[in-house]
Amino acid sequence: MRILQVSAEIFPLLKTGGLADVAGALPQALAAAGCDVRPLLPGFPAIMAGLQQPIAIGSFTLPWGESATVRLGSLPAVPAGTAPLRAYVVDAPGLFDRPGNPYEDAQRRPYADNHRRFAALCWAGAHLAHGIDPHWGPQVVHCHDWHAALTPACMRFWPGPADPVASVYTVHNLAYQGLFERHHFGELGLPAAAFQLEGLEFHGQVSFMKAGLYYADHLSTVSPTYASEIQSAEQGCGLDGLLRARRDRLSGILNGVDANVWDPARDPGIARRYDVQRLAGKARCKADLQRGTGLDTQADAPLFALISRLVEQKGVHLVLAGVSEMVQQGGQLLVLGNGDPDLEQALSLQALQHPGRVAVHLGYDEALAHKVFGGSDVTLVPSRFEPCGLTQMYGLKYGSLPLVRAVGGLADTVVDADLATLEDRSATGFAFGPFTDAAYRHAVRRAFALYRNRAAWARVRNSGMRQAFDWQVPAQQYATLYRSLLA
Repeated sequence: MRILQVSAEIFPLLKTGGLADVAGALPQALAAAGCDVRPLLPGFPAIMAGLQQPIAIGSFTLPWGESATVRLGSLPAVPAGTAPLRAYVVDAPGLFDRPGNPYEDAQRRPYADNHRRFAALCWAGAHLAHGIDPHWGPQVVHCHDWHAALTPACMRFWPGPADPVASVYTVHNLAYQGLFERHHFGELGLPAAAFQLEGLEFHGQVSFMKAGLYYADHLSTVSPTYASEIQSAEQGCGLDGLLRARRDRLSGILNGVDANVWDPARDPGIARRYDVQRLAGKARCKADLQRGTGLDTQADAPLFALISRLVEQKGVHLVLAGVSEMVQQGGQLLVLGNGDPDLEQALSLQALQHPGRVAVHLGYDEALAHKVFGGSDVTLVPSRFEPCGLTQMYGLKYGSLPLVRAVGGLADTVVDADLATLEDRSATGFAFGPFTDAAYRHAVRRAFALYRNRAAWARVRNSGMRQAFDWQVPAQQYATLYRSLLA
């Protein structure tokens, strides 16, 4: 099967979050499952620089008159030695050749023409679905996140004979919908009939995500529990009615972990490699992390890590409210991420108030992230909602017990340590229910209590490290989905 994967990011060329990890790992896993997969990406500088031996395969005019060229090249092989992945890039320098964040300007304001930028990506997907490359054409177009969500609409309203190409749209986070003012609709190249309740219209605005949800042949999201949650008013973000109406075409497929990138047994970025049977290296990694981040080098202090976008959704205010109690109990806190300036400032103030016990590194640092998972004892993911979450799965892989709120993919991947699960050895971390300071702090206290029982802690850590969250099963599920659409 020939699959075109449309996304705005891909690891290792461009990453601002988990979308890039999924977009980078899924094609390789699908290739192992017998699929011929080619990503389609916007021509951001990092992607253009990383595309090897690009050739132009065709150009087209965008609805507002600007020209775009589709180039075909190869992505760097991950891991080294494997076959490089063929990929398409939309080369439109006026839209994509900008420094810094691919979505925002230097003041963290979304670019005013983001509707054009990602419409260009989506129209490129439609052109590939309808033969712009004379040597290769997809049977299924798989679109990821709101940036690619207009693609099924562009395919549906293709101006001319339409080839029978199926489409899949994957929701990565329903809260980020790609909403634009109504007056931008005329620039998208879609007929007026598309701007209605049964289409792109969403409370008077243009919703890219709704285009994917309404026009794609099949919908998926990144965990089974989240697929159920988004059909409720509480987590449906105003789209729950549409999702319930399409529930027979909605699948929840849990994301995987790319073992070529995230594996302490072969990770070159940590102080000493280790695995579930040889754990001595983890203590070395912890000491290295403490020294490198300004924390006290203290082997017996439980080290809690928050690697996250620093936004309200991620429960950062719960972490902030619990810092003093965590430090008083003898713990340490390490934060890596960026986001809301007020949350960044509040966390930085905690580091000043608790030198050697709290460290904050603003910004995302891929190399440091590996060190944090390798050296930490607990990975904090106390989210208000979480479609899948890769952080807790990385924590499990590296023996950093996840402390999570039991929602979405967090509920699907972490087994809470209680008396029953400790007895049957199925526990892999800590989970709490209500999104409250009290519930979060109680989970932290339970983590301290288990940490003091070294034998029980080791059993839970070993159970977590033995969990299999690779991409093989999700890739087979996607391949089965594609085959059902083609049938």
